[in-house]
Amino acid sequence: MPATLVEWIAVVLAFAYVLLAIRQNRWCWPAAAASAAIYFVLFARGGLPMQAALQVFYIVMAAYGWHAWRSAHGEPAELRVRKWPGRWHVLALSAVLLATALNVRLLPGESGPFVAGADAFVAWGSVFATWLTARKVLESWLYWIVFDVVAAVLYFAQGFHATAGLFVVYVVLAIQGFVAWRADLARSARAASALPGLERDGSS
Repeated sequence: MPATLVEWIAVVLAFAYVLLAIRQNRWCWPAAAASAAIYFVLFARGGLPMQAALQVFYIVMAAYGWHAWRSAHGEPAELRVRKWPGRWHVLALSAVLLATALNVRLLPGESGPFVAGADAFVAWGSVFATWLTARKVLESWLYWIVFDVVAAVLYFAQGFHATAGLFVVYVVLAIQGFVAWRADLARSARAASALPGLERDGSS
C-alpha cells in the first residue's frame, strides 16, 4: 500500500477520533489507537523519533480513555470543566521547555536543529495538553492551538502534507473547543451560584 494512502487512512481515523470525542462517544478511543499505530510506523520511518514515541503514549491513553469513559450504567462519568491557576501553568510550561531542551541535547537527530527541536517540543507539549484535556482543563485548548501550529509546520517540512492539513483543521477545532468549554464553565459557575448549598455540602 502506498505511503500516501496509509497516511490518509491515519488522517481519517484521527479526524473520526475528534468528531467522536466531541460527542463523548466511547468509540473515539479505538479510532485514536488505530490512527496512532499507523502514525507510529510513518513517523519512525520519516525521521521523527519523538513523534513516533508520542504515538505510543496516545495508544496507552486510548486504552485509559476506553476504560475511563465506561461507567456502571454505560454512560460517561461527569467531569466538569475547570481552570488552572497561573502558577501551575508557569511550572508546567517550564517543565515542557526543559524536557524539550534536554531531549534535543541528548537526541539531536539527523535532520537539523529545527526538526529536532520542533519534534521534541510538539511531543512533550502534546503529552501535557493531552493530560489537561483528559482532566477537562479549559486552557488545554489554548495549548493545542500552539502545539498544532508547530506540528503542522513540522509535518509539512517532513513531507507529511495530509497530516499537516489535518493539524490546520485541528487549530480551528481547538478554537471551537475553547469557546464551547468556556461557555460550559460559565454555565456551571452560574448554576453553582444559584445553588450555594451544593458548594457547602460538597455535592457540586
